[in-house]
Amino acid sequence: MDNDVIILGGGLVGSTLALALTASGLTAAVVDPADPAVMLAPGFDGRASAIASASGRMLEAIGIAPALAGQGCAIRQIRVSDGLEPGKLDFVPDADDGALGTMYENKLLRRALFDAATASPAIDLRMKTRATTVERGPHGVTATLDDGSTLRASLLVAAEGRNSPTRAAAGINVARWSYDHAAIVGAFHHERPHEDIAFEIFYPAGPFALLPLVDDAVGHRSAIVWSVKAEHGPGLVKLSDRGFLAEASARMGGFLGELSAPSPRASYPLGFHHAARITADRLVLVGDAAHGIHPIAGQGLNLGMRDVAALAEVLVEGRRLGLDLGDAQLLARYQRWRGLDTLAVAAATDGLTRLFGVPGRTASAVRRFGISAVNAIPPLKNRFMAEARGESGQLPRLLQGLPV
Repeated sequence: MDNDVIILGGGLVGSTLALALTASGLTAAVVDPADPAVMLAPGFDGRASAIASASGRMLEAIGIAPALAGQGCAIRQIRVSDGLEPGKLDFVPDADDGALGTMYENKLLRRALFDAATASPAIDLRMKTRATTVERGPHGVTATLDDGSTLRASLLVAAEGRNSPTRAAAGINVARWSYDHAAIVGAFHHERPHEDIAFEIFYPAGPFALLPLVDDAVGHRSAIVWSVKAEHGPGLVKLSDRGFLAEASARMGGFLGELSAPSPRASYPLGFHHAARITADRLVLVGDAAHGIHPIAGQGLNLGMRDVAALAEVLVEGRRLGLDLGDAQLLARYQRWRGLDTLAVAAATDGLTRLFGVPGRTASAVRRFGISAVNAIPPLKNRFMAEARGESGQLPRLLQGLPV
């Protein structure tokens, strides 16, 4: 075999998986059509992600943390409210628990992962390349690329995103539905410091999330994930910067002062999808190829990181036992481990989306009651904080910061 694993998709999840596997002595080929010159072009593109504390420990364990040092903003508190009404829910960890997570610009994450993958002798990185045919047989996987070359491995991993062609070719069914909403993503500067607080403000049209970023030369700044009716998404993206900031300021009530210097912004449709199974013969799904959820809880990327940690542990243990990495029993263990967790998180997120996205006075009263109830029930509040840290369920070793 040329490599132990072929990974189709070199995004944040696919690249992290390759580095997690090679940190434990396996080899991987990564195939991705993206052009690094475009993907890593200078400047902030408005996209940022919350890396839960458990995911952060994995990045440390696989050697990525030094490249990100000083470039992320800790999330030390999460504040939830029903619009700008009185009453709020604050998730504040104990002093010795550390931050709930860290916000990074996606481009900084991509750069750190790309540089590490490029430098690794155990990773065969094929950018600007696609697999034209893939054959999964009893003795391994063969992928023919559009440059005419061929790769062979014991296992194929699909990390191609929510519209994974490999998943479709494998005949894996997907449950999916649309929320008829769009997420507006971007960032802007603000007059007052955010104090490392993430804000989730619920409105009848959808949640408005503010996520703290590190200050830059201009000043204080935060990323936003703003859920709006799908029909309003294109209009908000096309608004002038002045008009967009005015709309955002109205939803914030001015609590961070005057807004300025917005980043580029984009809109993408919000929906739910969940693969009926995440394995097939010599095939594994990870990240958005396996599941996609509403960003209401900020766990989409972290679910993918949990896939990575679990799969790496399963495969490394399999190699120690002398098993073929495409062995059906190994893949069944991954299916059991991740299948229940992803379904539980997806179901909980979908329930929150439907509850907090309902318009009307009654729904608003329910939201305020829910905020009061969580404040009054410490175990429930602790459970939410564990989810925010990515520390619920059976944690793989990498998410504990331990080597596999």
